[in-house]
Amino acid sequence: MFTSRICILIVSPAIAWLALPGCAPTEPPLKSSPVATPARETTAHNPGATSQPAASRRPDPTAEYFEGADIATLMLEIAPAERTKLAENAREYVRCRLSEQGGDAWQDAAVKLKGAAGSFRDLDDKPAFTLRMDKFHKHHSFHGLAKFHLNNSVQDETYLNEWLCAGLFRDAGVAAPRVAQARVFLDGRDLGLYVLKEGFDRKFLARHFADDGGNLYDGGFCQDIDADLERDAGTGSDDHRDLRALCEACRLADPEQRRLQLAARLDVEAFLTFAAMELMSCHWDGYCQNKNNYRLYFESASHKAFFLPHGMDQMFGDPGASILERPGAIVARAVMENPEWRARFRDRIRKLLPLFDPPDKLLSQVDRMEQRIRPVLEQIDREQAEGYAERIRELKERLTARSANLRDQSEQPDPPPPRPLEFSGDEGIELTDWQPASEHEDAVVEIVDRPDDRAAYLIRCGPGGPCIASWRRTVLLARGEYRLAASAATTDVVPHHDEKGAGAG
Repeated sequence: MFTSRICILIVSPAIAWLALPGCAPTEPPLKSSPVATPARETTAHNPGATSQPAASRRPDPTAEYFEGADIATLMLEIAPAERTKLAENAREYVRCRLSEQGGDAWQDAAVKLKGAAGSFRDLDDKPAFTLRMDKFHKHHSFHGLAKFHLNNSVQDETYLNEWLCAGLFRDAGVAAPRVAQARVFLDGRDLGLYVLKEGFDRKFLARHFADDGGNLYDGGFCQDIDADLERDAGTGSDDHRDLRALCEACRLADPEQRRLQLAARLDVEAFLTFAAMELMSCHWDGYCQNKNNYRLYFESASHKAFFLPHGMDQMFGDPGASILERPGAIVARAVMENPEWRARFRDRIRKLLPLFDPPDKLLSQVDRMEQRIRPVLEQIDREQAEGYAERIRELKERLTARSANLRDQSEQPDPPPPRPLEFSGDEGIELTDWQPASEHEDAVVEIVDRPDDRAAYLIRCGPGGPCIASWRRTVLLARGEYRLAASAATTDVVPHHDEKGAGAG
């Protein structure tokens, strides 16, 4: 069985209507080694942490930087010729000069633009950056970092989601990058406050795993493990055989064979913790729920896979989000279909609950960071600083509400496994209960009446211009081939230009 999700995406000022009669099958459905885990200090709250690499016992030159009380000011300078290259290909590194106010300067650092559909901005806006210190000079580093990101945080006005949730994941025993904040200037232009995040590289792997020579894959944009994922690091074979083996294990029809093969290729205990944390922190755009924002590391010694969290800027958005609904991503679905692992997942939820409940520790961390960030915002933009207290209040309200909701859900019985839609011959089924989703506050996403008395699902960009919004509906279908029938109309759609080209989706 597999889940099918259908959505419409508008990325330019436009109005769109989508009428969705349903779907129908085009034909009758077919019948159908040593364990090493991310290193963390073992506590009552990190059940998946059982080993500690030697690297974690050595002094860490970056710890002082991330634990410092001050927000750094960084200056990026890109020469005109290099800037032209970056404008032509935003994903290719160019040379830049990086300097730190009151600190050092680095010539010939490497920089490129980053960000997906919701966060990408061009050079004339507030772009997000990835910096590589060792690309042109092998031994260069920034406070011990060979690679780091400067996220523009356009989807998180608190600048805290990534910082807060990375700490929660690490407390749970899941390897996650360290996070700070920085004020950034580009060629003398004040870009404002950024989220500075440690990159996924061999230095990161050495801190968290018994070995750092395995294959590290970038999950890309909304891709599951059956896609041709890009390898970011690794000294072994680059033929994706480890990915294919994991995917094939997940798709074995026999439950016992699937369990045995999965246990040989996936650190199941580490994945249960990872999945629990994604769901508990409302990471709707992570691996389990959206097959997005993740890294996948295969340890070379154990040959087992570990999932690593990424892109945690939209967290705790829905304090009532389910932790019991069975996710649709390939690995998550295969693990949750095993009754024993499902029971251990429920137990893991209960053991991790003290990280969220009571929320006093999280709230005090937010208060402490507000006192650090707000003075910097006042220097940058007084209007933004005045609204910051309200954004912090809203975050604290969501954290408090999520704490109570998790406590309630952890005591609820497990819902029955979902059943696939049942079709009668070639007759279609109308799909209802579509849910709105938007990455922009001013986007209009609502149900409207059409002249033919049928409901239509409207998406309209607001005053802010281009928007990312959708209507989503998940259905379970038995294995087979299906046809989705829908009608759509658009008004005032104009092409959107970015590094991928021009067009509207």
